[in-house]
Amino acid sequence: MRLLLLVVTFLLAACGNDAPKANVNIGSIAPTFQTFRTDGGATHFPAAYFGKPLVVRFWADWCKYCEGEMKAIEAVYQRHKGKGLEVLAINAGQDKATIDAFIKKIGVSYPALLDEKSTIARSYGVVGLPTTFFIDGKGIVRAKIVGEADEATFERHALELLQ
Repeated sequence: MRLLLLVVTFLLAACGNDAPKANVNIGSIAPTFQTFRTDGGATHFPAAYFGKPLVVRFWADWCKYCEGEMKAIEAVYQRHKGKGLEVLAINAGQDKATIDAFIKKIGVSYPALLDEKSTIARSYGVVGLPTTFFIDGKGIVRAKIVGEADEATFERHALELLQ
């Protein structure tokens, strides 16, 4: 009887009310979101980006690899924004003042977005930073990078989106 009670207790403990973890991978439809840029403007995905190739980058200022990679993304963005490439840098879990200071320090020009409670990051299944999604104009994830990558890798994925 004690064993049965113990098993039932473990089963009930495992039945939390948290939603299942998202698993957004290549071929998935990118989750929708609404948030604000650090300049105060609203951002709606996919409504504002339908038909445009989009890089969605999840980051934080404490992330060891984020600074260098965000600068690498900036270089790719500058080369291809005239062809329609869009980049959104979604900060996972930090406040506007922290984000603004970091963006100013590293000098990137693409929009930084607020995700103070990491709600968007969770909807994308982000488990580590940096994580980057390359999304086509129809909202389909065409590539995903978890962790560190170099400028050439970003460029290759961006060019594939632009085709």
